[in-house]
Amino acid sequence: MGLFDFLSDKGEQKPVEPAAQPAAGGTDFFGNAAGAAPATAGDSYTVVSGDSLSKIAKHHYGDAAKWHQIYEANKATIGSNPDHIEVGQVLTLPSL
Repeated sequence: MGLFDFLSDKGEQKPVEPAAQPAAGGTDFFGNAAGAAPATAGDSYTVVSGDSLSKIAKHHYGDAAKWHQIYEANKATIGSNPDHIEVGQVLTLPSL
């Protein structure tokens, strides 16, 4: 059915339903609930291209300097060099 078919249709016409409104607060760019605590116990994060521990810390804790806590919680996964994280690694984000 095309637009002109709809306009010329003399049958029963119903008003268009409004779109569902997002929940109060909505979500941020990353799909996280706005106003929610950024990281809770047991949160995990999968490393993507361009990530660093400081970028992850800045996003989840609001402070890039907290990368040490992420590193300490994930030494077994990351290894001895905190500057070498790989795409696809799943890191545990400790609650602070």
